[in-house]
Amino acid sequence: MPGLVSVKTPPDAPPLRVSVPEIHSLTQTQTPPQTRPESSITRTPTPNNKKPPSPSPRSKPSPTRSAKKPQPDSPNPLLQADASLDNPDLGPFLLKLARDTIASGEGPSKALDYAIRASKSFERCAVEGEPSLDLVMSLHVLAAIYCSLGRFDEAVPVLERAITVPDLSRGMDHALAAFSGHMQLGDTYSMLGQVDKSIGCYEDGLKIQIEALGETDPRVGETCRYLAEAHVQAMNFDKAEELSKKTLEIHRAHSEPASIEEAADRRLMALICEAKGDYESSLEHLVLASMAMIANGQDNEVASIDISIGNIYMSLCRFDEAVFSYQKALTVFKSSKGDNHPSVASVFVRLADLYNRTGKLRESKSYCENALRIYAKPVPGTTAEEIAGGLTEISAIYESVDEPEEALKLLQRAMKLLEDKPGQQSTIAGIEARMGVMFYMVGRYEEARNSFESAVTKLRSSGERKSAFFGVLLNQMGLACVQLFKIDEAAELFEEARTILEQECGPCNQDTLGVYSNLAATYDAMGRVDDAIEILEYVLKLREEKLGIANPDFEDEKKRLGELLKEAGKSRSKKAKSLENLIDNNSKRTKKESTKRWPGLGFRI
Repeated sequence: MPGLVSVKTPPDAPPLRVSVPEIHSLTQTQTPPQTRPESSITRTPTPNNKKPPSPSPRSKPSPTRSAKKPQPDSPNPLLQADASLDNPDLGPFLLKLARDTIASGEGPSKALDYAIRASKSFERCAVEGEPSLDLVMSLHVLAAIYCSLGRFDEAVPVLERAITVPDLSRGMDHALAAFSGHMQLGDTYSMLGQVDKSIGCYEDGLKIQIEALGETDPRVGETCRYLAEAHVQAMNFDKAEELSKKTLEIHRAHSEPASIEEAADRRLMALICEAKGDYESSLEHLVLASMAMIANGQDNEVASIDISIGNIYMSLCRFDEAVFSYQKALTVFKSSKGDNHPSVASVFVRLADLYNRTGKLRESKSYCENALRIYAKPVPGTTAEEIAGGLTEISAIYESVDEPEEALKLLQRAMKLLEDKPGQQSTIAGIEARMGVMFYMVGRYEEARNSFESAVTKLRSSGERKSAFFGVLLNQMGLACVQLFKIDEAAELFEEARTILEQECGPCNQDTLGVYSNLAATYDAMGRVDDAIEILEYVLKLREEKLGIANPDFEDEKKRLGELLKEAGKSRSKKAKSLENLIDNNSKRTKKESTKRWPGLGFRI
C-alpha cells in the first residue's frame, strides 16, 4: 500500500499573540504559528540587535488633552453614540483601552469592542487621500484579537484592508506597516491551514522588506529563514533550500564565525537536505551547528541537535552511532529538565523506533511504555501538540509490530488533543488518514472510508487538494469504496487521484502507476473494458520504455491485459463483472499477510 504520511506537528508551535506593537517592524520575525518540522521549530535565541520601528508620523494625544473626553477610568460614555467616533482624539484613546484591557487580563472580548470602535474612528477621521498609519495599526490590533478568539476568518478581511492603506512611496513608516500587515496575514492564513496563501503573503512581505532595507540586511535574512520554514512545511524543498542558502550567506557576512544565527540556519539546511535524501550533507550541517552551539554554551540546543544527528545516523543504518547520539541527548535533558519532561519522552520515542528497526522488540516496547507514562502525566507547560506528536510516533511503532488496535487508540487520543486547537486541521487530517489505513488493514472498511473522507474534506477546505499526499489519500479512499462495493465512487476517486499524481509526481512514479492499475481494474468491474485496456497498454508501454520489465508487476499487468483483450475479442457486449467475484476473498488479512496486488482484480494496495 502506498504509504500515508502526515507532516509532523511540532510540540511547541506557539499560539498567535494578541498584543501587537504600534507598527510591526520590518525587522521583526515572529515564530510562525503553522506547524513546523521538528528541527526547524526549536528556535535559537538571537541577540537583541533589532532596530526599533520608526514612530508613526502622527503623534498621539494624551487621553486628557481634550476637556470633552471622559477619564480613562470611566470609558462607557465613549461607547454610547456613534457620533462620538468623529472625534480625532477618540481613536488613539480607544486603542489604548484595547491594549490595556488585554494587558490587564480582562480578556479579548471586551478589548474587541474597543478595537472595533477605534478602527471606525480612525477611518472616519482619516484625511481623504492621506493614508492613515493609525488606522493600519488599529486594524492590526483588531485582527490579532480576532485570532486570539479563534475567529481567523474574521481577521482575514481586516488584514486585507490593512495592507491596502500604506503608500510605499511615502517612506519607511509605510513600508513597516505594509510589511507587518503581509506577515500577519500570512500567519492568519497559516492558522486556517491555507499554506499556499500564507506563503504568498510572506513572499510579498519579503519583497517590501528587501526594497526598504536591501538584499543583504541581516533582518532580511531572518525573514528569508521564516519563509524557508514555511516552504518546508509545504514540502517545497527546492525553494526552501534556495532561501536557506541566502539566509546563511547573509548571516555569515554580518555575524561572527560559529554564531547562533549561523547554527539556526544550518539546522534548517540539515532538515531540508534530510528531506531530499542527502544525508551526508545534512550530517555535515548538523555537526557544524552543534559546534557553534557548544561554543555559545547552549547545552539544551546541543542535545536537540544530537537527536537530529541520531536520526541521520539511523537513516544511514549506522545504529550504534545513532544510539550514542540519542543517549547523549537523553543525559542532558534528564539533568536539565527532569526525568518526566516531554523532551525526555521524545528521546525515548526515537530509541524505541531504533530498536524496533533493529529487531529488538522488547527494548522498543519498554521505551514506548516509558514515553507513554510521561505523556500520561505531563509536567506543567507541556502543550497538547507536543503530546499528540509523541503519541502519533508511538502509534507508528505499534502498527509496525502488528498491534493495530493499540495504534488506533493512540491516534484517537492524539486527535482528541488537537481537535479544538486552531491551525491543526492538516495535522488532524494526517492522523485520520493513518487511522483509515489501519481500519482498512483490519477489515473495518466502513470506518476506513469515513476516516479517509473526513481527512479529504479537511484537506480540500485548507487548499491542499493538489499535493501528492492528497492524491495518495484519494487512492486509499477509493480502495475502501471498492471493498464496500461502491464502485462508481471508487472510479471518481481514482480518476481524481490520477490527475493529481500525474501532475505532482509524473506518470512513472510508483504511486501514479498504482492508481493506473486500480483505475483499470475499476473500469473492468464497471464493464468499461476498452478503457481498462487503454490504461493497461499505457502502463505497459511506460514500463517497457522507461522503467524496465524486470518488475514483477509487469508480468501481472501483461497477463491481465491479455485476458481483457481475449474477453473483448470473444464478445462485443461489455457486461460488467460482479464485484463479489472480482474482489479477492483473502483481502481481509493483516498487514504482514497482504500482498502488493489483488491478483483477481488488479487493485494495488
